[in-house]
Amino acid sequence: MKEVKRIKKLMKDLYNGAPWLEITIENTLLNLTAAQAAFKLNPAINSVWEITNHMIWWRLNIIERLSGKIITTPEHNYFLPVTDDSESAWVNTLSRFEQSQQEWMLFLEKLKRDHLNKVYAANGMSFYDHLQGIIQHDAYHLGQIVLLVKHFTPAVIPG
Repeated sequence: MKEVKRIKKLMKDLYNGAPWLEITIENTLLNLTAAQAAFKLNPAINSVWEITNHMIWWRLNIIERLSGKIITTPEHNYFLPVTDDSESAWVNTLSRFEQSQQEWMLFLEKLKRDHLNKVYAANGMSFYDHLQGIIQHDAYHLGQIVLLVKHFTPAVIPG
């Protein structure tokens, strides 16, 4: 059970704890306005908001996979344009991210260590690989978000 607890700690730390990289998802996103989150540096580059929605969808996708559902990744890979860029919509997105975090903490609380070696039939990857993958995915996209945020708010993010 220790390994599941380690995974849970890594996920919690990256979201709003004390990760090794010293930057968390929550602190980075909470400092943004809707206009900043929706800002597109270039039409070909995703906005912070689009990346955030992508992260939320993938977090939920992996929980469903590890709960036994076979899912095909859509062509858009969960990168969709933001259609409502109001402050209330941004607050709703942040709330959805928090909810995905709570769902992950509950999922990991119930996960048995012997399930780590189970294989997701659709891609042949172990549950452990999926768990590590979603943490890596979050960290990767947090890096993208930090770079975008630094473009217009250099004082917001340390480092």
